[in-house]
Amino acid sequence: AFLRDIGKHFRLGEMLARESVRRRLDSEAGMSFTEFSYQILQAYDFLHLHRRHGVRLQIGGSDQWGNITAGIDLIRRLEGKEAYGMVMPLVTDSQGRKFGKSEAGAIYLDAALTSPYQMYQYLLNSDDQSVIRYLKIFTFLPLEEIADLEKETCARPEARQAQRVLAQSVVKLVHGQAAAAAAERASRILFGEAIRDLTDDELDAIFNDVPSVTLPRSRLADGINIIDLLALVAPLFKSKGDARRALEQGGVYLNNQPVDSSTRTITAADLASATMLVVRRGKKNYCLVRAV
Repeated sequence: AFLRDIGKHFRLGEMLARESVRRRLDSEAGMSFTEFSYQILQAYDFLHLHRRHGVRLQIGGSDQWGNITAGIDLIRRLEGKEAYGMVMPLVTDSQGRKFGKSEAGAIYLDAALTSPYQMYQYLLNSDDQSVIRYLKIFTFLPLEEIADLEKETCARPEARQAQRVLAQSVVKLVHGQAAAAAAERASRILFGEAIRDLTDDELDAIFNDVPSVTLPRSRLADGINIIDLLALVAPLFKSKGDARRALEQGGVYLNNQPVDSSTRTITAADLASATMLVVRRGKKNYCLVRAV
């Protein structure tokens, strides 16, 4: 019934002639029948909103121009009314990939879907080719300040000052000053800052992709020798002997602080949060110890 009542108003030549369709057909990936038919469904959405709510304007990204104009044409044919479309340039990275929920690794404003720390890290990792454009799009910084950051990026790209300002500004705008400060501190932790006085949730967010082990909290109440503790951290140390050698070579850190004695006793006072210790081997190999 849908194809009979709505599909008859679409001409194949017009659908094929749309720039977005031609571009996809000419690409290596091609275009599926489902994608090709989507313009009919979006056009019908516009018609339904026009009939039910009087909607006359549809706004979208520039890649939606063909779908939006299909809806404008459908409204004119069936209702004899004028409708309009407005599109905006897509925000893309240096590889041409768009920002959007359909893309892998999408960033959401909802903290339950993307934590402030994850948003901060995503923006901090912006490449030098894109960061100045993102500052102009996503922040309210004066253009003069952005121009200074552009000069700084050209002169000292390794400092990543523009990326830091972008990450801090956007997280502050979306989640508030406290969240931005916490995300910035979390970022510094990954570069070796001492880990102390954090919450379990904050540590989980920072180290969400590292292995973890559990330890009965009673072991901390009684005190546990550092070698015995490290031997439990199987992802990092194969045995007590391996742990002892790593410690003697200066490659063991507890809460990002170097451990230099094999006789040290670890207690609940060493917890970085309510229930967690962070063990590091070398520069980047982490494991969480959860005292339960």
